[in-house]
Amino acid sequence: MHHKILVVEDDSFISNMIDEGLTKEGFTVTAAFDGEEALEKLSQHSYDVILLDWMLPKIDGIECLKAIRSKSMVPILMLSAKGEDVDKALGLGFGADDYISKPFSMLELIARIKAMLRREQHYMDTSAPKEVEKNKNDIVALGELRIDMDNFSVKKRGNELNLTAKEFNILKVFITHPSRVYTKAQLYQAIWHDAYQGDENVINVHMRRLREKIEDDPSQPVYIKTLWGIGYKLGEL
Repeated sequence: MHHKILVVEDDSFISNMIDEGLTKEGFTVTAAFDGEEALEKLSQHSYDVILLDWMLPKIDGIECLKAIRSKSMVPILMLSAKGEDVDKALGLGFGADDYISKPFSMLELIARIKAMLRREQHYMDTSAPKEVEKNKNDIVALGELRIDMDNFSVKKRGNELNLTAKEFNILKVFITHPSRVYTKAQLYQAIWHDAYQGDENVINVHMRRLREKIEDDPSQPVYIKTLWGIGYKLGEL
């Protein structure tokens, strides 16, 4: 199977370099050179991974990212020449799965894409926690949350919460193991299925965004508690 990659990059030199490198690896590559063109292509075709540049004409990378996330959970790798932590945090907070800073090597880019595809396949293969496998129609009740493990949806007081795939997976990990305490390294490995490189920013951003959606007061969380200096655990509700 040839995985389909959408490359959204306005620099033709970089776009062509990525196209050539990924094609040699057996990927099917489609190029878009601005955010508007990217969204148009996405409305017509499906892709396995999107490489999305930060700075784009017409519709910038973040606005494009938000538009994609409103409709799709396709894995997105942000390309950024800026490199500041705040930019990386912002991109991941809006639903990007990973980022890579320019300049980058094709070897690293290809490794990142293959890792994302492995994680996506693993997520699909293990989407239902063991506790609800026998009855996939069961809905897990957690305080005022109702988590439908089969349909990957979460409601709070009857209102649907728009969680990203990563946010849902984080919540699922704690529900599946309600008494376990997770360090940031363990949580990273459980969600991203890669070795933890000490980048706490990735965990912090995703946890903050999840808490903003499920908690009444994100600064005083009750669903996922922080154990300072240790990690996180499910709250006793």
